[in-house]
Amino acid sequence: MKLPLSWLKDFIDLDGLSVEDIARKLTLAGLEVDEILYVGLPVPENVASGMHSSEKHEFRTNGIAWNREKIVVAEIREVKPHPNADKLTLLDLYDGEKEQVVLTGAPNIFHLKGTGPLHKPIKVAYAKEGSTIYDGHADGLVLTTLKRAKIRGVDSYSMVCSEKELGISEEHDGIILLDDDAPVGMPLVDYMGDAVLDISILPNMARNANVIGVARELSALLGRKLKKPISGHGQQTAGQSVQELVEIEITNPELNPRFVIGLIRDVEIKPSPYQIQRRLKLAGIRAINSVVDATNYAMLELGEPLHAFDYDVLKERAGSKKVKIITRTAKDGEKLTTLDGVERVLTSTNVLVCDEKGSLSLAGVMGGAESEVTDKTKNILLEGAGWNFINTRRTAKQHNLPSEASFRFSRGVHPAVAEHGVNLGLKYMAEWSNGKVAPGLVDAYPLKPKDSVVEVTSKDVKRLLGIELAPEKIAELLSHLEFTCQAMGDKVQVTAPPHRMDIGEGVVGLADVLEEVARSYGYENIPTTTMADALPPQIGNPIHEWEEHLRDLLVSIGMQEIVTYRMTSPEREARLSAKDNYVRIANPIAPERSVLRRSLLTSVLEVAEKNAKAESIAMFEVGSIFEPVKNDLPNEPRKLAMVMTGARIASAWDVKDVPTFDFFDMKGRVELMLAGLRFTDAAYAPASASTTLSTTYLHPGKSAEVKVKGEVVGVFGELHPLVKEKFEFGDSPVIVAEFDLEKLRTMTPSYGIQPFSEFPPIYEDIALILDEAVPAATVEALIRQTGGKIVTDVKLFDVYRDEKIGVGKKSLAYSLTYQAEKTMTDAEAAAIRGKIVKRLEREVGAKLRS
Repeated sequence: MKLPLSWLKDFIDLDGLSVEDIARKLTLAGLEVDEILYVGLPVPENVASGMHSSEKHEFRTNGIAWNREKIVVAEIREVKPHPNADKLTLLDLYDGEKEQVVLTGAPNIFHLKGTGPLHKPIKVAYAKEGSTIYDGHADGLVLTTLKRAKIRGVDSYSMVCSEKELGISEEHDGIILLDDDAPVGMPLVDYMGDAVLDISILPNMARNANVIGVARELSALLGRKLKKPISGHGQQTAGQSVQELVEIEITNPELNPRFVIGLIRDVEIKPSPYQIQRRLKLAGIRAINSVVDATNYAMLELGEPLHAFDYDVLKERAGSKKVKIITRTAKDGEKLTTLDGVERVLTSTNVLVCDEKGSLSLAGVMGGAESEVTDKTKNILLEGAGWNFINTRRTAKQHNLPSEASFRFSRGVHPAVAEHGVNLGLKYMAEWSNGKVAPGLVDAYPLKPKDSVVEVTSKDVKRLLGIELAPEKIAELLSHLEFTCQAMGDKVQVTAPPHRMDIGEGVVGLADVLEEVARSYGYENIPTTTMADALPPQIGNPIHEWEEHLRDLLVSIGMQEIVTYRMTSPEREARLSAKDNYVRIANPIAPERSVLRRSLLTSVLEVAEKNAKAESIAMFEVGSIFEPVKNDLPNEPRKLAMVMTGARIASAWDVKDVPTFDFFDMKGRVELMLAGLRFTDAAYAPASASTTLSTTYLHPGKSAEVKVKGEVVGVFGELHPLVKEKFEFGDSPVIVAEFDLEKLRTMTPSYGIQPFSEFPPIYEDIALILDEAVPAATVEALIRQTGGKIVTDVKLFDVYRDEKIGVGKKSLAYSLTYQAEKTMTDAEAAAIRGKIVKRLEREVGAKLRS
């Protein structure tokens, strides 16, 4: 939420505090200020003017300062034609000291050209020669200093400014037309210099998504009085009362606990006062007209979203009868065209505001086009209501309709604020549109929320906050936040104010209230204390510790850990392998997060895809996938997914062709990982479809499965070319791996200390001629099985092919290590060797190469 400081000062005295002091106070209280934008006010560190981004300050700080001497309020007295340019005009202008002639091409005063001296001078923002402002014609924010120049034969050395040139908004279609009360000659910074606090409103702080909410927080933090707005609209009423003209019917109080209607007649649709427009724009809201601006201004000020209906349209629809406003749920398939011009197909969970002819608006989210306010509108019904925040949130997400109203209603707006909101909106409409407020309001309030009552003691504060506070002090701190407190001995009975829907009851309510005590007291004032006793012994979690060890191993071999969302969509998962069914999210935050993932590898590939421009990628994730179980909770097997792509080594001047990761790079990482987990008997074989791990996404000739004790625990290899096409990777191969962590963990050899053998090993090489189709991994597995514990290491060190050994044949040379619990003789080694050769001859047709 963007909050102009000048608006905040309407409700609390902030004298003696810098903008950064205010931002720091709010941030420490839980209202995190992300950025400070200076719009005219001096920027910190004595920066006189220009862009400023502070790395020395706690907050991002940007903006432009308006020079007090050079940028002032002036008045245009006459608009004259330019002698040499039809699209330019010359302004007779007075800046408080002397008369000036200023050249401009602003279209919003072009119609006054040649009409003679103005009956009423126009107040403008005037920048003299030497002023530093933004270049209105440049893309983005580019500073420029005004210098004397000749334009089409006329000297130009100063200018009247647009909003973009002063950093107020991006608008550059015309110059700023100030309000009539702007004092000529006053430095513009004194008249409307401002700073904007960009505050991150977290869900637990939704009550503060308005100016008064933030002012209330500062009132408590600073101990200064809050200047509350008037409770009514303060206007003289005229004509028939609203009760005589309108009635309300609420069909479901759970979804709509309150609905308030006010009426204002004979409004004049026109631009709002400029200071109002400026505040709205600084707050990120587009200024439209005096009626719409009144509803938006009241909403930003008080926190109650309002909606204006054209009363004459509703009266025409009602005919001779009284206008009847009905709130109800939609029918499945019912349609409504909203203010953005989109026809919405509704469901029975959506709540509508209707009349007897049909739907008028999507409750709490957006109005309908049928009854919207236009330039011809004269009489307005103004709505303020309370809506079920869960239903509003779901409706806004269902229709992908984020709005200022749904932002607030979906986080909870107390129904008690509705009446105040309508009165405030009527007040501003009367002031800015010259309307006449009808007597009374129609207020349907069938379900009044019960304000929470919680008892707090000094012991509670000491136990949970670690500070000593007397009951009177507790009551004082909470009273600053408008809680009603009654001290009763050592207890304080606390009643939550109407705007605090977030305060619970019982134990939860106590925690909520103590949080408010801590915030009002100041987190920074709570002393740091150490624990009174040592931590009690903790029972380890073997599964968690094993996974942490695995993560450490993978990081140590050059892999980078990532953590991805567990929520995805079937379409995204289908790129790797389509699944039949998923665990579906009942209320997804977005369509692309509608199901729980069935594949961890897909999530990792998506991250690699987003970083595909990186020179080298080697990443992994340890996480759960979710397999649906009928009438039960889903299975959540743990998986490991790895991805490697890009350059094996960094490019350098002495490297001509940078090699890329391939199958053997991943195999090396897998071997190192398994060795770190103490596996000594892992075997590798070509990947097959029979494994429980899917292999359809792997290249059929460049993939393998990993077996431990004859069971497949993982697969790895190059991504299938057809699968790779579904992702946006470069030309480099994409190498992936996936492991079943449950199997891998349960098969991990137990930890033990084994001393080095006192006896010397025997090293022996063996070369075998086999058919080309026999995998080297199969040969290695047979050697290990036959040699048993005596053969402690087997390494393939040579692969040889030649016509001399036969077509379709290959020679594999292995280095064997024999290690016994005694000194082995050559005869014993030869006997083991003989067994190995015979078994290889029998099972894979191998012949010993001489």
